[in-house]
Order: sequence, then C-alpha cells, then structure tokens
Amino acid sequence: MNRRDFIKQSAFTTAGTMLIPHFLKAYETLAMGHPVAPSGKILVVVQLSGGNDGLNTVVPYRNDIYYRERPTIAIKPDKVLTLNDEIGLHPAMEPLKALYDEGLVTVINNVGYPNPDRSHFRSMDIWQTASDSNQYMQTGWVGRYLDASCAGKQQEPFRTIEVDDTLSLALKGDTLNGLAVLDPKKLYNQTRNGLVTGLSHAHHDEPETVAYLYKTLAETVSSADYVYSKTKTYNSLTTYPNHELGNRLRSVSQLIQSGIGTSVYYVSISGFDTHINQPGQQERLLKQYAEAVGAFMTDLKVAGRQNDVLLMTFSEFGRRVKQNASNGTDHGTANNVFLIGGGLPAKRVLNEAPNLTNLSDGDLTYSVDFRQIYATLLRDYLGADDVAILGRKFDPLKIV
Repeated sequence: MNRRDFIKQSAFTTAGTMLIPHFLKAYETLAMGHPVAPSGKILVVVQLSGGNDGLNTVVPYRNDIYYRERPTIAIKPDKVLTLNDEIGLHPAMEPLKALYDEGLVTVINNVGYPNPDRSHFRSMDIWQTASDSNQYMQTGWVGRYLDASCAGKQQEPFRTIEVDDTLSLALKGDTLNGLAVLDPKKLYNQTRNGLVTGLSHAHHDEPETVAYLYKTLAETVSSADYVYSKTKTYNSLTTYPNHELGNRLRSVSQLIQSGIGTSVYYVSISGFDTHINQPGQQERLLKQYAEAVGAFMTDLKVAGRQNDVLLMTFSEFGRRVKQNASNGTDHGTANNVFLIGGGLPAKRVLNEAPNLTNLSDGDLTYSVDFRQIYATLLRDYLGADDVAILGRKFDPLKIV
C-alpha cells in the first residue's frame, strides 16, 4: 500500500479531514496536575439532530392556541409533567422531570438567532460555528475554544472529544481539531497494526506537509494508547439504557471518571425530523434522551461529580406551530435548550413561555440568541475568553 492509498483508507481520515488528536506527552502533562479548564468544569453537549419539536417537548399546556393548531398531535394537559402553571415536559421525559425536581435542570425557551434558516445542514452549521445566518465559517465554536485554550502552549492534554466515528464542524479549530472516538478499545486496536506503527516511526525526512502527517499519526498512536489505558481503569456500576445515546453517554462518563484531561465532550442523536406521524417517533426519542441523561447524572452523582459536569442539549431548530396534514410538523425556528447539572442554581424555567400570538410566518420568534448561551458557558463556566472565541460580545444570561 502506498502513502496515498494509506491516507485514503486510514481509520483516522473521514470526509477528507484528518481527525487530529493533540495528546502530546499526555502522561507527563497530566501527572503535573494541569487543570482541565481554568474553572475545573466539564461541558457535555448533546445535539438532537433533525430539528426536535420544542412545543411538544416543553409543552404550553395552558395555551388554547397550541391545542387549536395541533388538534391530533398536541400533548393532552393531563399527561404533561408540569414545571410551572404554563409549561411542562412531554410525558416520556419522566427521568428529566425527576432531575428538575432535584434542582438540576434549567429550561431556556425561545432560543434561536436572527434571520433563521430552515435547512437542516445550514442551520446546524450556524449552531456549530456560532456564525450569523449570512456568514460562512470553517471553524466551530468548540474548535476555537480548543485553539484558545492551547494557544502558546506545547504538548497540552487533549481537551475536546466527540463520541462518534466522525468529527463535527463544531470541534474543528483553526490550528487544532478535536478527537472523534466512538470506542477507545477499537481506536487502540486500529493503531496497533504494523502499517500504522511503522509509518508513525518513519519518514521524518519528508517535506514539511508530509512530515506533519506522520507526526500527527505518531501522536494518534500515542493518544489511542493513553485513552485506552485510562478507560480500562474505570467501570461504571450504573445501569444505562441499551441504545445509542445511552451507550455514548456511558462512554462520556467513563472518560470523565477515568481522568482523561478533557474540557468539552460532544454527543449527538438523530431522527428528530418528524414530518410524518410525529407522536410515536418523538415519544420514543425523547424517552431515550431522558433515560440516557437520567442514567448519566446518576452515574456522576455516585462519583461525586454532578456539580463538575454541565450537560447542554440543543437542536438546530424547532418545528412550526401548526401541525401538517401528515400528523407531523415541518421545519420551524426557535426552540428550547436544557442545561443539566454543573452546580447551577436550583430548578428553574429561565424565561417566558413561547408566545403563540406573536408569530413570524407561522413560526415562533426567538428572544434568546443561542450565542448568549455559548458566551455565558465559555466565560462563566469554562473560564474562557468568549469574545475572542465567538468574534464579538454577546450579552450573558444569568445562568451560572
């Protein structure tokens, strides 16, 4: 196999982008006690891909317009898990309601951005890069956090991990990229074959760009060994649901509790594009989400880490207020965001319920720019320079 074929077929290359771990001398750096982040906190981002219907997730169960516009898919008032006298959770989300009752959940309504885009791909790009709707960026907000965290430093422990086999735009920086790893043991085994290890120790006299590729490969081999060796030291006693999100959040907990030096984890679950027969599909997905998050927070509580880890959940857009003719909903705009754990103030709904009398072309109008949430978490939770990472100042929220 020649070098070109190797690059094409390598397990570390996806969609033409090298997944570059920067774990240089991780053992040495961690042994010196360097903090994961200045605040000592960890952020876990859970992405609900497809545009989750926020109105049937956080339900305005006292609003007649909601029931008028959704005659067959609205959640009946007696089924809603009430949060206050205006809104409540979908009945499939009992584990999340239990966390709310424990004072661990903050609900933020009406989250969006100016001039919203109803394309899945474009809106997700906007959320992942923190760009304006007419601005196209090649780096993600988590990737730029990684750049800023490692600026001027050498051989820092790796700070951002996506539990997946491909890397999202959110974790791609200008100078550094996050690591995508679905299974630490599988990644370790992939780096053990003779071709990979041979290449990682050779070709130091190549041109600069090629030499960098081999150097990166060597770092990948070292990183895979480090991650796998650390994760072998921890086994959770918490029972997680046996589905995709449950397994991925179990992996995040394993990485956190194994002492991996990571500040931000990124996880996604798909299937929320509910144009047809929404009720059953969304109920199944919301149940999976709530079960997985419930198990994750229980696991952290047992380990005494619940206040150190904040989980944020978002979707690229909500759905239209009026249901469609196929017993589903079409692409909309503003949505809700959940913040769970992290030592935040006790249970609360942060802001007003969606206003169903002030719609824009049949869609909700946003009152919270999602970048206000990012700015608050970057500055007040992770201790980072939010203005440098986001490109300008956004008014913070009273969250942390």
